[in-house]
Amino acid sequence: MTQVKELNISPVGRVEGDLDVKVYMENGRVTRAHTQAAMFRGFEKILVGKDPQSGLIVTPRACGICGGSHLYSASSALDTAWGTTLPPNALLLRAIGQATETIQSIPRWFYAIFATDLANKKFANKPLYDEVVKRFAAYVGTSFQKGVTASGRPVEVYALFGGQWPHSSYMVPGGVMCAPTLKDITRAHAIMNQFRNDWLEPVWLGCSIERYLQIQSWDDMMEWLEENESHRNSDLGLFLRAGIEFGLDKFGQGVGKFLAWGTYLHKDLYNKPTIEGRNPALISPAGFWDGKQYYDADQKMVEEHVKHAWYENQANALHPFDEPAPDASINSTTLEHTDFDGKYSWSKAPRFMQHAAEAGPLARVIMAANPANTDHQIKDPLFADIMEKMGPSVFTRSLARVHEAPRLYTMINDWLSQVNLDDEFYIKPEEKDGIGWGATEAARGALAHWIKIKDGVIENYQIIAPTTWNVGPNDSEGNPGPIEAALEGTEIEDPHDPVEVGLVARSFDSCLVCTVHAHDNKSGKQLAKFKL
Repeated sequence: MTQVKELNISPVGRVEGDLDVKVYMENGRVTRAHTQAAMFRGFEKILVGKDPQSGLIVTPRACGICGGSHLYSASSALDTAWGTTLPPNALLLRAIGQATETIQSIPRWFYAIFATDLANKKFANKPLYDEVVKRFAAYVGTSFQKGVTASGRPVEVYALFGGQWPHSSYMVPGGVMCAPTLKDITRAHAIMNQFRNDWLEPVWLGCSIERYLQIQSWDDMMEWLEENESHRNSDLGLFLRAGIEFGLDKFGQGVGKFLAWGTYLHKDLYNKPTIEGRNPALISPAGFWDGKQYYDADQKMVEEHVKHAWYENQANALHPFDEPAPDASINSTTLEHTDFDGKYSWSKAPRFMQHAAEAGPLARVIMAANPANTDHQIKDPLFADIMEKMGPSVFTRSLARVHEAPRLYTMINDWLSQVNLDDEFYIKPEEKDGIGWGATEAARGALAHWIKIKDGVIENYQIIAPTTWNVGPNDSEGNPGPIEAALEGTEIEDPHDPVEVGLVARSFDSCLVCTVHAHDNKSGKQLAKFKL
């Protein structure tokens, strides 16, 4: 006899905000899922009527862990609206800021948010379980302590140029508001070398960065793993072995379509910023991949659906330039009686070319594998091969995140060496009315800001963050968002401890924070209430 159960998991993240997940189960398998962003953001509404540069101060506060990415997007949006001129030094220091914020997030996410679930009792019968617990258990794991400690180093570099991290405002239209000295550059190199020597090479890779970057395919990865004990027993080696042994490659597939806005603008190719000229200047390339072929990541192809979002007085499926500031008129009574056939989330449902698209590191490494990438762009075929052999999953998505660390390290060191201390860092722009678009790749994926300026103030401001792409609800056609789709088909071994749901959600690293409510669908009886 088919047994139907309902799990209400609230919240399911370990970062900030509130993410509620409701899954419907039949015989222990998820057949349908809903993700619910339970908090109203409202930053767009705050900015209407303000000075255009208010976004440089306000939007970094939209997130406590990727504020630099919002600053990057906000300043870039004003660059295109005002037609600024950007010195090469400004592009270098913006790239260094974005990259140091992203690389610090990798060990922090892996140890503090994701890998602790691998110490769950679900995997206690696996041969590698004891070693996983020894290294990855929360707080007491030997690698947990080393990785989380090391994660603080790269943002020390950010603070050298930005003055502080998080919530810096050193990126401005026309460049950056800093003038580093040789001492600053030398210190930044030393901090990054400490990150490499304390964690990246001896703990994470078990080899040199140069050796790791030689890997071009999944077979190469497996050969690297068995090359010596240092590789095999590194934290990456343990994750590769345990990830497959624990079956992380068998669930969490998602929508199978991916979007990246790309980031890191070449210092000599984007000195006169325009919306149309951005993609060719990118070092980490932009693109949309539908599972078969690549398309340009044109911001004109974005629409946001609100049929299932708690907003009123808005037409459906509008481009961000055409959306009004959100009208939040839902009260607490409405939230307590959520109708999943109606409105059930504060998140809109963004679509690219009318498709739900996954944003994040997996999208980025897929774009890096595009054969059409130009000489100044990252060319890395590894994940084209991995996707062909394994497809998307919790394992593939998580491997993509950690795969970026060695390359980011080499790029940061290279950019530091290119800063010319005798050249300018800022060129004052002329303020004017207009529209602008700025984007980047936050650690969690595609982030973009749209701005309209009229009569010297902000007429409209829209943000679509990576979490919006990933945790968005159904669209107007009833198609699920990426995490909703990734949860479908997942087997839940213990409804009182649904670690599988947590692994799926945390592989996306949704920037929303978990109390779990488990209910029997027929009786309505609450089975459990607990925190993940």
